[in-house]
Amino acid sequence: MKLNVLIIVFLLMIVSCQEKKKTAEVSNQPVGQVVEKEVSVNNFQLEVYDYKGFEKFLNKKDDKIHVINFWATWCAPCVKELPYFEKLNSTYNNQNVEVLLVSLDFPHLYDKKLKPFIKEKKLTSKVIALDDIDMNTWIPKISKDWSGSIPATIIYKNDTSKFFEQSFTYEELEKEVEQFLN
Repeated sequence: MKLNVLIIVFLLMIVSCQEKKKTAEVSNQPVGQVVEKEVSVNNFQLEVYDYKGFEKFLNKKDDKIHVINFWATWCAPCVKELPYFEKLNSTYNNQNVEVLLVSLDFPHLYDKKLKPFIKEKKLTSKVIALDDIDMNTWIPKISKDWSGSIPATIIYKNDTSKFFEQSFTYEELEKEVEQFLN
């Protein structure tokens, strides 16, 4: 009996060490390195960026209205409002409105959780993943008012932008986009 318990404890220690090793490998990237890679499983491409690579999505001067939503599959309010962003995307895509859904899911969950979620929900808006562990540096660059909570959304056109650290109803979201259209 004692031998069985020792074997189980030993196996748990091995598995635990392997998990830690995986985590270390994921976070071992140099800070500031541009991570622009595509993770592909079953012909599904997921673009993954660090903040430096992601910045290009925040600074477009193309007369489009950009709606950037920060979310994660583990965030219930985020998941609840995703259909509103999808509806906004389909309703306004011919009016120069571009929706970008930025997943803050953990990298080890991209294949297990994020990509199956995107497929299951049939998301048509562009979805990318932001994988940058230095949150204390990049969160204030997105908005000095952002505490880091999600959902969070930026709506901008050229040099005019508004930041929201809140959940939206479709009507609230549409009202904010309409202000940029007028």
